[in-house]
Amino acid sequence: MKDLSYYLEKAQEIGFVEQIIHSVIYASGLPKVRPYELVVFEGGQVGQVISLSEDLVEILLLSKVNVRVGEKVARTETYLTVGVGEALLGKTVDALGNLISGRTPKTALSQRPLVTTPLGIGYRKNIDKSFETGVSIVDLAIPLGKGQRELVIGDRKSGKTLFLQQVVLTQAAKGTICIYASIAKRWFDTVSTAQFFRNYGVEKQVIMVVSGPAEAPGLVFMTPYTAMTIAEYFRDQGKDVLVVLDDMTAHAKYYREITLAARRFPGRSSYPGDIFFVHSRVLERAGNFVKGSITCLPVAETVFRDFSGYIQTNLMSMTDGHIFFDGDLFNQGRRPAINEFLSVTRVGLQAQTPLVRDINREITRFMLYFDKLRQYMHFGSELSQETRRAIALGERIVAFFDQAPDMIIPLNVSTIILAALWAGFWKEVDLTIMKNQMNSLLAYYLKDQNYQKKIEKMIAASNSLSALSALLKDQEKVISEAVGAPERG
Repeated sequence: MKDLSYYLEKAQEIGFVEQIIHSVIYASGLPKVRPYELVVFEGGQVGQVISLSEDLVEILLLSKVNVRVGEKVARTETYLTVGVGEALLGKTVDALGNLISGRTPKTALSQRPLVTTPLGIGYRKNIDKSFETGVSIVDLAIPLGKGQRELVIGDRKSGKTLFLQQVVLTQAAKGTICIYASIAKRWFDTVSTAQFFRNYGVEKQVIMVVSGPAEAPGLVFMTPYTAMTIAEYFRDQGKDVLVVLDDMTAHAKYYREITLAARRFPGRSSYPGDIFFVHSRVLERAGNFVKGSITCLPVAETVFRDFSGYIQTNLMSMTDGHIFFDGDLFNQGRRPAINEFLSVTRVGLQAQTPLVRDINREITRFMLYFDKLRQYMHFGSELSQETRRAIALGERIVAFFDQAPDMIIPLNVSTIILAALWAGFWKEVDLTIMKNQMNSLLAYYLKDQNYQKKIEKMIAASNSLSALSALLKDQEKVISEAVGAPERG
């Protein structure tokens, strides 16, 4: 962006800073300025016009450096745009699209407006392709589809970010363009996330859009819009895109700070009345389109497992379901600490195969039954044989769903292991041995293409969990080939 003198000569208008309230600036002059137009201050700072009154122009500062009362301000006659293109892959940018890390792109980036109208119904289609996360409990119990908007919600430090990293790792390996928006996160956390992607060799499929807690509130506010604008570029190329917005509760707090400084009338919890609109116009830009898709995983933080808060319920109502990370389960040692009973997927099942849909029904029904049986576990030997068998199976399924944060389990492996558990494999085996053998099966599947084809053929031939379990009973060698002698009672 050029200096003040250039824009003064171009627009032939001048303004002066009259009042400063935190990041909101009031200036006089600029008679022909328009809403959302960019302005430049004498010190080189940039601002965006957010409202007009009879005498003053209200400007949101988009720079860290503060301005002073009496400084000159000039119109630019331009609006916020962000540079987009293939050259951004593997790079980290700020909320205005300026490069933070990575080499300067050799090819010029095309500019797109930051705020656009979401594509209409004529450009969209039903969600009909599954979206694999690499996390067994999600892929089987809370399955997602490409183009779905699924809220990731839970207490602070309950494993949400680790889960999101697993999802990015899984999708990047499949060729999906992944855009990770780190909104008002500590720089240590942002650098750790970027390092995670580098360590696993997927950084060339990832673009990080970051803003720190010390940034100007205006920059934090723009972060999810920048991420979605970049995603729309790749969608228009016909590609599948994953957008992670981590997190939207922090975004809401910074927007509240802006509106209170601008003396907007506060509503519930002091949030402005248009907070729902502010978030929905980001999330509405995701979806499954005739050309490409944008899958969006916004994040919301809860306090003491309470997800009935204002922002949390707002986000629930504008998404296609939510995955709830339970702090109590986390403290019990569950990883990931996902509460499948309080999680919802509204459109994900329609994108799954008949087999996965049947597994979802069976596993949901059984885990509810197992949860009720737990209260009788203290009776011990007085329990019936059938109840003991159900409890043992439930414990093994829970152990299987426990997954290390750096482990990615393909959907086919999750399906075959669950079917093997259902068929009675590992029934009499210690849980540690069972987990080791499951890990052996995963490693064997990943390195042996013939074994992959064999598993795929079995899964394709089965339309239900019972059918696949029966097939495994008849062909025990499929399991024993990968883990040694079959362990089935």
